[in-house]
Amino acid sequence: MIEAINLTKQFDDFTAVDEVCMLVRPGEILALLGPNGAGKTTTIRMLASILKPTSGTARIAGFDICEHPAQIRGVVGLLTEHHGLYTRMRSLEYLQFYGRVYGLSDADIHQRSIELLTKYELIDALELRLGYYSKGMRQKLALVRALIHDPTVLLLDEPTSAMDPSSAHMVRESIESLRSADRAIIVCTHNLFEAESLADNIAIIRRGQIIVNDDTAALKRTLVGDPVMELRLRDSLDGALKLLPSEATQLAHGEDWIQYQTSEPERVNPMVLKSMTDAGIPVVTLAEVERSLEDVYLQVVGSGEGES
Repeated sequence: MIEAINLTKQFDDFTAVDEVCMLVRPGEILALLGPNGAGKTTTIRMLASILKPTSGTARIAGFDICEHPAQIRGVVGLLTEHHGLYTRMRSLEYLQFYGRVYGLSDADIHQRSIELLTKYELIDALELRLGYYSKGMRQKLALVRALIHDPTVLLLDEPTSAMDPSSAHMVRESIESLRSADRAIIVCTHNLFEAESLADNIAIIRRGQIIVNDDTAALKRTLVGDPVMELRLRDSLDGALKLLPSEATQLAHGEDWIQYQTSEPERVNPMVLKSMTDAGIPVVTLAEVERSLEDVYLQVVGSGEGES
């Protein structure tokens, strides 16, 4: 549903996006991560047919971004970093304006607007001009605008920016609920928790190039190594270290715990438990040590390195 092939954008001598390739199938959510200035927003603007690529192409819901810009804008719901709200309008006026742009009837616009404003807890602000909205309220209204025509493709640039934790949680749940067999979603975000909790696949862009693109588990295994397991015992180790099978590489240990790494936890972990049980050593827990997406991200882009 979203397919980019060698998508490139140059501004004079500066290459903002460099031969980006990606595929987001119906029902999938892709999180696009990267430092400021890495090319995320430029990529989104090309996919939405707002910017024309210098070379390469992309197809959105079957339409070519260069040949069918009008059709693409009709099937894409776009949430931009800068909302462009008309601050003298009220929410229903604003949504009616955009609904008409998408060719919706006034009746459908009103029904859809009320549903979405209620869902995003903006219904009590109907009489308030947009200039009086808080940053979080503006962000939610911009998301409502992106959804007004029930698009099959969503391109969301920082969807929870400036929101309080409760609102951000609500929006993340909403994005998850928008996942369907006939919709594809790209989320640009700096929020690594958000990316990990929402996305089927993670793409990290750096200096205009996609450096990695895979599911979170595969990225963790590829970039930060095999799973790390932690064995916790009821009592002191008492010789337990010697009982680890050769397939378990010991990493660290304490008074009553051992951490080891293995490429085959489904095979090695039962061996560890059996060896402890046979030796009469009570086991409290055996669990994988959670490694965050932040570990992967920093491995790819470098700790503290900016692109702007």
